[in-house]
Amino acid sequence: MNAVLPNRFASPEESIAYMRKVAIGRSGFSTWLDVEPVTVWEGTSELTLTLRPEMTQHHGYAHGAIVGLMADNACAWAGASVAGDVVTGGYTIDFLRPAKGERLRARGQVVKAGKRQVVVRADVWAESEGAEPVHVAVAQATIVPTGIVPS
Repeated sequence: MNAVLPNRFASPEESIAYMRKVAIGRSGFSTWLDVEPVTVWEGTSELTLTLRPEMTQHHGYAHGAIVGLMADNACAWAGASVAGDVVTGGYTIDFLRPAKGERLRARGQVVKAGKRQVVVRADVWAESEGAEPVHVAVAQATIVPTGIVPS
């Protein structure tokens, strides 16, 4: 993306505080998972998640639902950085390889922001100390601004 998008937030710090308060703090699932926002600014997002045994499937890989949550949140949070409060209208995900590691990292990038929808792409990696990150999934989402200003 070449153009710099308008920001919904006044600063990168304000955006992270908002995500911690609203996107994580008001979501029992994200709170339980302990999702950590790294960046939410100018149409981009990055978040991490430390994997725990209860987040894995029978082969020891991160469960697809957990990988999907990371892609979904990366898309929604990137969209929120330019559109305010949002919900996911739909997303598709392709799993590239098993997500085995100590943590997951997801990055979202707005492709096109409009008044009624924001199209976002996300990539998810599995990471372990001392090893190269492994690209495990790609996703694309349609993010819908709600018009709600959360308090």
